[in-house]
Amino acid sequence: MATKGEEFLTYKGRPLVRQGNTLYYGNMYDPYVIMLTIKSTTKDGDMEMADKVSIQLISTDPDISPLKRIIKTSEKTGLYNAMDIGSIWLERALKDS
Repeated sequence: MATKGEEFLTYKGRPLVRQGNTLYYGNMYDPYVIMLTIKSTTKDGDMEMADKVSIQLISTDPDISPLKRIIKTSEKTGLYNAMDIGSIWLERALKDS
């Protein structure tokens, strides 16, 4: 996690933070963020690559119950495909809010 003065890794201009097999994409001060969960990986030589990735568009409103915070959900093959659809969902959600 970034400390004071450090910058977060970004994707398309938004913060991208990883904790284990979970990635959060977006600014927590915005109304919505994307949560990506790597469900399985495949081995490619010496590297492990994300295979199945769950995507969720989540509201950051603390007054909503955790189950009602999930706006959209899907599962994609590969991290790139998941990030691509997640960035589209987040852009549209933030535009409409």
